[in-house]
Amino acid sequence: MRDPARGTGPRRQAGSLRVLLLGMVASLGGLGATSGAILLDPVPSPSAPETVFAHAEALFPERYRPEVLDELIALYEDLLPRLETLSREDQAKVLNGLAQFYYEKSVLLEFEEGEADEKRRWLEAGKGYGFRSLRLNPDFAEWEERDFAKAIGFVTDVAALLWTADNWGGIFQFDPFQGLTGVGKLIVMHRRCLELDETFWGASCHNALGAILVTTPGFLGGNPEEGKAHLERAIELVPDYLTNRVVYAEYWGFTYDAFGNKNGVRDRELVEREIRIVLGAPIGEWPFWNRIAKREAERLLEELERFSGP
Repeated sequence: MRDPARGTGPRRQAGSLRVLLLGMVASLGGLGATSGAILLDPVPSPSAPETVFAHAEALFPERYRPEVLDELIALYEDLLPRLETLSREDQAKVLNGLAQFYYEKSVLLEFEEGEADEKRRWLEAGKGYGFRSLRLNPDFAEWEERDFAKAIGFVTDVAALLWTADNWGGIFQFDPFQGLTGVGKLIVMHRRCLELDETFWGASCHNALGAILVTTPGFLGGNPEEGKAHLERAIELVPDYLTNRVVYAEYWGFTYDAFGNKNGVRDRELVEREIRIVLGAPIGEWPFWNRIAKREAERLLEELERFSGP
């Protein structure tokens, strides 16, 4: 997945240039002993955390391009060998970033038949990084195995909750049994996310929880009417995050069987309205997710016509 040769080329040349500059500084320092000290600002390492974070921030709006998303992943994974030397805040930033980027990688690329295994690997990687971030909280780590709901109650990192849950939920499509046993934990995670910040990432925890509650059987914690309320609340809070509208159209506009598979149309007018809004809206402040929303809106339109029949 990662390019084994990415340590060569411009980045390695930059490191060599830094060595050369440091040698020049040392020479100048020796001259300074007799002719007056020459003070130069230290040259930051290309892989220093602050340099990586600054570079990642510049790339972040462009991550809808696959090569940029891969570069972001490589940048953050390069910090992993030194993760424990970073502050706890920076450790969480690296791990949450990787959890997010792997999840986004799994939704960015449209897969041909036979590539599902690769998508699952990305989701598993994202889930793993997410749980590593959650375990930075010692109380979560202590209670995770004994009482998951209690452990989640100690978590205050909303990003870790959202991206871990999103990756984990994505895996369920490949492993229905894991979905049956794990959906209750996802519900707990999203409810905790809403307690902490219901507007986080475009109110994503509202739309995620809403989708789960609509499609999950009641004996596993599902509640369609509550789910609908969460879907509508997401749009109310952040209407320009177009994913909220796509999720509303997909999960309330269609009907589902007991296994979470679409089996009909519940509200054609709602689907058509939300798709029309999404396709006509600007990309705005969500360059990655609003592009995905427009792509998914086109897909929903095709499904609507297929279910509607001749």
